[in-house]
Amino acid sequence: MDHQLWDQVQFVRGQTLKLIDGISETDADRVPEGFRNSPRWHFGHVYVVLERFAFRHLKLPEQYPEGYREAFETGTSPLDANPDAKLPTLPELAERLSDQIVRIRAVLGERLAERIEPPYVTGSGKSLATPEEFLSFSLYHEGMHIGIIKCYRRLLAIG
Repeated sequence: MDHQLWDQVQFVRGQTLKLIDGISETDADRVPEGFRNSPRWHFGHVYVVLERFAFRHLKLPEQYPEGYREAFETGTSPLDANPDAKLPTLPELAERLSDQIVRIRAVLGERLAERIEPPYVTGSGKSLATPEEFLSFSLYHEGMHIGIIKCYRRLLAIG
């Protein structure tokens, strides 16, 4: 089944990947004053949340590179992180983000309408019961982080 949702997911992920261009490894770890996260954190966070949304609720295996959940899960911050923690480089993050979409489509391509019970309710109160609903909601989530990264680039005079 060729579903327009895949075009949207690919488009949004492409926008995220474009934002990596022009950010140095040093700038990727800068946190604007008054904020708690860096551009690198936002890129890693997008990966972690989509991984959970795509696979956990269908009880499918999730793939988190070592240290990703500890560094990029909801509620984490580089300001609180172990300063010796090894973070992925921007090229590593870009590769993971790109490969993730291919893997999700391969696994969920024919399962978009499969229902989970009970439905998952997001922190904002949205009920999600199918992979299609999770992926659709992830577009909102990733778009929000795209906006934040764009804001950070301006605040930090990056690129």
